[in-house]
Formats: sequence, C-alpha cells, structure tokens
Amino acid sequence: MICVCFEPVGRQDARALIVGSMPGTASLAAGEYYAHPRNAFWPILFRCFHAPYSGSYEEKKRLIEENGLALWDTVGSCLREGSLDSGMRGIRPNDFDAFFARYPHIRTVLCNGKTAYDLFSRTGAGGGRTVLRMPSTSPAYTLPYAEKEEIWLKALRQALG
Repeated sequence: MICVCFEPVGRQDARALIVGSMPGTASLAAGEYYAHPRNAFWPILFRCFHAPYSGSYEEKKRLIEENGLALWDTVGSCLREGSLDSGMRGIRPNDFDAFFARYPHIRTVLCNGKTAYDLFSRTGAGGGRTVLRMPSTSPAYTLPYAEKEEIWLKALRQALG
C-alpha cells in the first residue's frame, strides 16, 4: 500500500519539532497523528502541559500549537503493508529544508523512536539544532509507560524552556 504522511501541525513560532517515521494504519485510517488507542504520545503530551486529556483531534492539534511545538514525519511517502517501520520500502523523505524555512524558530528536534531518528539523521537537516532520539511512544516499543513518560517530559520541558 502507498502511504503518504500528513501535513505538519504547528504554528510558525514553534520552538521544537517532534518527528515520527510514518503514520501507522490506525492513524492513516483516522487521518490523525498517533491515532492508535494504545500509543502513549497524546497522553504524555497532555500530561506534560497539565491539560485534561481530550480525544478530540482538534484539541490535540491545539495542544501542539499553543505550546510551541510542531509535529511532522520524516517519511513523506513509502510503500508498506501494516504499521511496522521495518516494512517501509521506497522511502521518500520529507523536505526539511523547506520545513525549517517555514518554521525558523525550531531549535530542538525530538525523534519519536529509533527509525525516526535514523531517517531524520540521513536527511542532514539538523543544521545546528539539537536532535534527540526519544523512546518510541508506540505500544510495540516495550519500555514501561512510566519510563517513556519521564524521558519525554524532561526532554519537552528542556526543549521548550
């Protein structure tokens, strides 16, 4: 199946970017970043910003925008059956030079998992920004939730000052 990533979420004044690899099948079907119900991404972000959790995608995007974040993926398109990053073929990366021209205030890139980090690193788009490899929020990554949350909260707070 041909997979195409979503448009970025964020305002022009964003200070940190969170990048994933490519949305999984649940996210592609829903048309929303991190739509799998067991993915820890949204619960961690709501906790970080002391906001009550909302299942509304509009509220989730607002949380990103109002807290100085941007959200995108490293892969613009690929071929893949299922949701596993290891199944991606024919990877076409997103244009991060154009992205960073549009979002010039971003100084930190938080890569959601090893694949996102490896793929982002290959683009050469770091350009003096701090690039962090974060534990994947995917339920397939078995690090306990409390540990994922602690690492993410610390990194987000440092990135956003």
